[in-house]
Amino acid sequence: MPGTPFAVVHLDVAPVTSGLAVGALAAGITSILVSVLVICIGAVGGGANGAWAAGAFAVLGSLTGGGAVVTGLLGLRQIRRPAAPPAVRFTGRGLAIAGVSCGGASLLLCLLGLGLALVLAFT
Repeated sequence: MPGTPFAVVHLDVAPVTSGLAVGALAAGITSILVSVLVICIGAVGGGANGAWAAGAFAVLGSLTGGGAVVTGLLGLRQIRRPAAPPAVRFTGRGLAIAGVSCGGASLLLCLLGLGLALVLAFT
């Protein structure tokens, strides 16, 4: 091919959406839903049993939220990595950022819900 280095043909590979970014968004949305459940159980739960249930769901929400943050950061790293022309390029930066933000918000909401459950259970 004239005009290319060493007269080599470069085939264009279409960019692919990062699976890590999609997984981060899915985990982030799931963790938000679990953290809303923690807040609901904390506000309505009956006494110490409600606090235990809110605590159990807070652990689940924290694990999924932390997983969303880690997976989103790994997805951002994968997307930023430069690739030579024959290699696959990854897209999905917005998905990864949304996963990180949903996971972080979920961690805060889980702590809020657990605190609410403890305050209402022991007052």
